[in-house]
Amino acid sequence: MNNTTSRAGPDAAAVATEHSNTLALRRVAIDTHHENVAYLHRDCAIYRAEGFKALAKVEVRANGKRILAVLNVSSDPRIVQCHELGLSQDAFERLGVEKGHPVTVSQAEPPESIPALFRKIEGERLGREDFLAIVRDIAAHRYSKIELTAFVVACNRAELDREEVYFLTEAMVATGRRLDWHAPLVVDKHCIGGIPGNRTSMLVVPIVAAAGLVFPKTSSRAITSPAGTADTMEVMARVELPFDELTAIVQQHKACLAWGGTADLSPADDVLISVERPLSIDSPGQMVASILSKKIAAGATHLVLDIPIGPTAKVRSMPEAQRLRRLFEYVAQRLHLSLDVVITDGRQPIGQGIGPVLEARDVMRVLENDPLAPNDLRQKSLRLAGRLIECNPDVRGGDGFTIARDILDSGRALAQMNALIEAQGSRHFDHHHPPLGKLHFDVLAPADGVVIGIDNLQIARIARLAGAPKVPSAGVDLFHKLGDTVQAGQPLYRVYADFPADLEFARQATQRSTAFALGDASQMPHVFVEF
Repeated sequence: MNNTTSRAGPDAAAVATEHSNTLALRRVAIDTHHENVAYLHRDCAIYRAEGFKALAKVEVRANGKRILAVLNVSSDPRIVQCHELGLSQDAFERLGVEKGHPVTVSQAEPPESIPALFRKIEGERLGREDFLAIVRDIAAHRYSKIELTAFVVACNRAELDREEVYFLTEAMVATGRRLDWHAPLVVDKHCIGGIPGNRTSMLVVPIVAAAGLVFPKTSSRAITSPAGTADTMEVMARVELPFDELTAIVQQHKACLAWGGTADLSPADDVLISVERPLSIDSPGQMVASILSKKIAAGATHLVLDIPIGPTAKVRSMPEAQRLRRLFEYVAQRLHLSLDVVITDGRQPIGQGIGPVLEARDVMRVLENDPLAPNDLRQKSLRLAGRLIECNPDVRGGDGFTIARDILDSGRALAQMNALIEAQGSRHFDHHHPPLGKLHFDVLAPADGVVIGIDNLQIARIARLAGAPKVPSAGVDLFHKLGDTVQAGQPLYRVYADFPADLEFARQATQRSTAFALGDASQMPHVFVEF
């Protein structure tokens, strides 16, 4: 009697379900980054009976809901027991039932769009319905990371033609929420990225909103950069706002500076980014679809797009920038979005600080017209704001810059920003005494000379190794820019960190490359840009 009880003890619940595909749900505290992952114990009766195997696709059902998940198998009862089905954090939230709730699990049929995916892998051109089916399955998290990777690589290898880019963008808009601000003119601004600092959105939004235009700015967090707009704004105010609260702020203040994750805009894009970034794939077609789908879904009618060019920017030459501009303009025109593409100087970081706290400091200095404010950040922001203000049919072409400058100089932009900060939920931030990392070191010029080059990629990498953006107080504070004359031993920049290990990682990176090139002024590369 005792022996029988002992033998059945740990697996009693599993024995009870030996002839059923019902298990108790368990939340497994693992962030699988947009991928649904299910966990079964190796000795689970269902796993043995149904012939599941690791990395197979399974269908999980409960309360009329279903999700598809990739199966992982464990031998550790601390992760999942024999009578349980574990779900990763995202998958658990998507299923939407409580821990312990009975769920059924079965082998899943492949997503309906898989044949279209295989045709794209073979290099075929896909049509509107093909892209809609693929994007719908991606947004519903029916694709595994392997299948997502196959789609991203196939689109990159056999580059999408402009009609396919249009179909992909259209599908990404159709599978998420589309906002309607009930206004004839809703503006937005976006940079394709790759330039550290460059926190122009946080200046353009309050300037343009103070001019009376509706500007609901929803931004992403940094993925591979030392800070995104949402990371920097979060230093001063809440950015994760419930959708109803975000809407109310825009209605009252004509603008917001918020994280876009709660708005469910173009959800397939967030999933695709989760595999594009680790692969360092950012093909023109996917870039255009990603950016324009988010802006159209956010309700924008007019967009100013910043394409920086430079030796270490995403776009390295004017011909490449012009090709990208034409692709953006074609898709935007098909989707009835008014687009103004601006090609700008991307040879070096914009502003002095790189990292959330340092960039927030720069923004507030510009808004307060502080003599210490970085002039390049001020001038670029004014020019972009001016282009947006000129979207207003009542503003004469060429007057936008002057209007933007007057709004900034008068303090109206600062008042608008302070109103947004209060509305979103202010966090104490004194930019005169910013909370920078407790540890720091200076990187010194190895010789006399003129700064003729700054490697954007290396500077961004150093700031990230120091802890940014996860540690908001970490980053790089630049003391010199292109054209500056420096002497041997003079600090080029200062690196801030909160943890010794991060400081050491950053120090090692600076020893491999300081990211600064010194030489004669005649050696400085020039780019021909619009401003």
